[in-house]
Amino acid sequence: MPSANIALSLLNQGQQLHLTRTEGDVIFDALWLRERAPDADTLDALTGQRLIEAAELPLNLSITDATLESGALKLVFSDDHHARFPLTALMTEATAHEVRDDLTLWTSESWAASHDIIPSTDFATALDDDDALLDMLDQLSRFGFVRVSGVPGTEDGMKALIHRIGPVRQTNWGGIADVKSVANAYDLTMTQRGLEPHTDNPYRDPIPGYIWLHCLCNAASGGDSRLVDGFNAAEQLRRQDPEAFASLTEVTPGFRYHDATTRLESEGPLIELDSRGCVKRVRFSNRTERVPALASETLRRYYAARQAFYRLITSDALTLHLKLEPGQMLIMDNYRLFHGRSAFQLEGGTRHMRQGYVDRDSTASRHLLLRDLRHTQKATA
Repeated sequence: MPSANIALSLLNQGQQLHLTRTEGDVIFDALWLRERAPDADTLDALTGQRLIEAAELPLNLSITDATLESGALKLVFSDDHHARFPLTALMTEATAHEVRDDLTLWTSESWAASHDIIPSTDFATALDDDDALLDMLDQLSRFGFVRVSGVPGTEDGMKALIHRIGPVRQTNWGGIADVKSVANAYDLTMTQRGLEPHTDNPYRDPIPGYIWLHCLCNAASGGDSRLVDGFNAAEQLRRQDPEAFASLTEVTPGFRYHDATTRLESEGPLIELDSRGCVKRVRFSNRTERVPALASETLRRYYAARQAFYRLITSDALTLHLKLEPGQMLIMDNYRLFHGRSAFQLEGGTRHMRQGYVDRDSTASRHLLLRDLRHTQKATA
């Protein structure tokens, strides 16, 4: 980032630093800059963790001098601390709160337009090659799902690739568990019933981040998978019916799962926003939702909003239909994607899936590490 394209000025008696640049002006607070000073007196060189106590900085702290030199911002603070900030890293932090542009919202028509070339990867390649694994995680982040082919046809066939990313999430059902029709089913998933679009396990805390669904056999009649981009559905609702959108961000239903050995209960809105007002998580689980006995007006508004949302997420326009074949697997973002299936009949054959969960922190960590590794390799090439 060329320093010549940036002009500096101090505002509010030096408590703010104003950078004028072609891409748009940025204002930094002196306290924010001081607690992030990238030097050994402020940050531990090995861990990058802060050494000073930010709460002990004077609230009237200011910048007494600011200069640009060789792609870096040199500052002197009123507590006589001197710091040097690389401009590129500083501007990356400054724009980190802006709306992300690395998501691609999609509809069923999106895939038809691309000749149904959905996000895909090969199991063995992703297992052995860091670039292929990064590409898989990039697709998962951008689209909310990826289909993996060539998965070994054993009950734990997907485990090796999971271990490239993080541990399997342990639940009351174990780690990797069967998804097939059984007698005396403990969950509707284990029946032949079709399942409405939903997210998994909103009654857990934390909610599992990613669903890994591996097909061992899918010869039954029916049983097709259905995927819906929940972020796109939420944004469409925001545009079409702002009042309904607001209701689904404000009302907090409960969710529960009870069986002979387990009592799981949690709560959360059907559409959850981050601090910027962007959709960061969706929930929908008709089977387990329990909205509290709120005031009648609030409830009626909520039910109308929920109905409008349901009509969107069950519409053909937003639903991608696909049928997994043996050796294929879906990895799905459980905070973004709604998934379901059509009913199936066992007279035509068997349907046997294996499913596991991987949490968001380990997935995000592997993604960021691989991305950093690629950047380092490019920089040193």
